[in-house]
Amino acid sequence: MSASRSESAPLPVPGSHSASAKSGALAAALCYFLWGLVPLYWKQLGGINAVELIAHRHVWSLAFLLLLIGTQGGFSEVLGALRSGHSLWINLLSAVLLTINWLVYVWGVGLGEVIECSLGYFLVPLVNVAAGRFVLHEHLRRVQWLAIGLAAAGVVVMILQLGRVPWIALVLAATWGAYSLMRKQSPLGSVTGLTVETLLLAPVAIAFLAWQHHTGVGALGQADPRTQILILSAGVITATPLLLFAYGARRIRLATLGLLQFIAPTVQLVLGVWVYHEPFSPARAAGFAFIWAGLAIYTADNLWAQAQRRRLGL
Repeated sequence: MSASRSESAPLPVPGSHSASAKSGALAAALCYFLWGLVPLYWKQLGGINAVELIAHRHVWSLAFLLLLIGTQGGFSEVLGALRSGHSLWINLLSAVLLTINWLVYVWGVGLGEVIECSLGYFLVPLVNVAAGRFVLHEHLRRVQWLAIGLAAAGVVVMILQLGRVPWIALVLAATWGAYSLMRKQSPLGSVTGLTVETLLLAPVAIAFLAWQHHTGVGALGQADPRTQILILSAGVITATPLLLFAYGARRIRLATLGLLQFIAPTVQLVLGVWVYHEPFSPARAAGFAFIWAGLAIYTADNLWAQAQRRRLGL
């Protein structure tokens, strides 16, 4: 995303672009670092049903986002998206994909599979490349095919040696990749887009929470005060990294943003191994090694392509 500047706007002060890029990189790095720490938050709510947690996340995120949109005067863009049939269906589909991603992630963390959740987000860049080829019919370089092949080999190694499919990781990677593809089709910005997506599914979330409360099984109003405060914090926990992402994405190159995104799954992996002491067997390590090799090749190829375009002035 890039911010537009009117012709009458003042010329940038020398050095201001560098300062803007540094602040953008810092914001994006902090965003991904916070996303990496999110398991610490969801682990505190491990005793609550994952579906209920996601419903709360929808409701309190919407409250936070509506407040934010109101201060920015962005209600007209939200209403315009809701009136457009094409935009409505795109954002509804992306909302469903995002909800599935959130639900599987929260469920996986609660199940003690933080490492597998991190694997899902390590796979996302390569899933995006594959989607570009098979969905958008983009041309892939041989090196990109090699990166995808190594990632696939890593998943196969895990299946053969662990005796099961790492389906949590695969669902997370597939839903986030599909969500990214849908967001690419949407003209809405990050904050407005998330507001519309959350608004579309809010009636379902509110109805579910009302039923939970009516039947006496809902956490809000029943759990201890600390748990209730954590539940009400879901909106801030969701929206704060998003705002940092939106700020950073407007100020740094896409290649830099792509490199920084590996901070989140790396932090999650560290939490899984050293904080929650999840097993990291040689079989799992071998699978990760193939995937990391694919990511290294993908990243190097991406940086080389960016450098080539700069040399050609593209």
